[in-house]
Amino acid sequence: MKILIIEDDEKIVNFLKKGLEEESYVIDYALNGDDGYYLACVNTYDLILLDIMLPIKDGIEVCQALRKNQIFTPIIMLTAKDTTEDKIKGLDIGANDYLAKPFSFAELLARIRVQLRPLNSFSTVLHIDDLQLDLLKKSAQRGSDTIILTAKEFALLEVLIKHKNQVISESLIIESLSNMEEESLSNWVNVYIYRLRNKIDKPYNKKLIHTLRGLGYKISDE
Repeated sequence: MKILIIEDDEKIVNFLKKGLEEESYVIDYALNGDDGYYLACVNTYDLILLDIMLPIKDGIEVCQALRKNQIFTPIIMLTAKDTTEDKIKGLDIGANDYLAKPFSFAELLARIRVQLRPLNSFSTVLHIDDLQLDLLKKSAQRGSDTIILTAKEFALLEVLIKHKNQVISESLIIESLSNMEEESLSNWVNVYIYRLRNKIDKPYNKKLIHTLRGLGYKISDE
């Protein structure tokens, strides 16, 4: 899952980026509203964390402009303002949720999970064959074996299982999981697929991850 943080306080950005990456989210960020709006328009994100008090273009303007441009990515507004009028204004212009500073990181994670939860689905455990991925506990298990994954490995496996039995192109994986620093690394998808295979396939007779040359990758129990 890929999240865009639009926040002008670099300390808050670094705190959120570190914490969210440890939870297997992929993070891009912008330090002003203009750059944030641009990134939200040219890239695909699963969620946007948007501060209201921003230089150049404030969060209200950014949110309004995104909705006007038919970009309906879920937006959680972050702000020091905590009056009912401010909350109503944020929600009225198209935000999905509103969190007043200071907030606990655990509450932020809970609100993010609500926004990212598929409609009509409350399952937080993904399965394919004897492989299980727990999205809340951030744990993986194959059969009775616990598998230790890095945040990036976990995120890649989550994408594969959510599209199980489907071919996923390398470009789609890059769009879903790379941040701005990684986009220049041409072979990182191959590296992480190799690492995943060593952990969830190599020790077992049945192989789940398959490469389709020229097309991409597929996780399948067939």
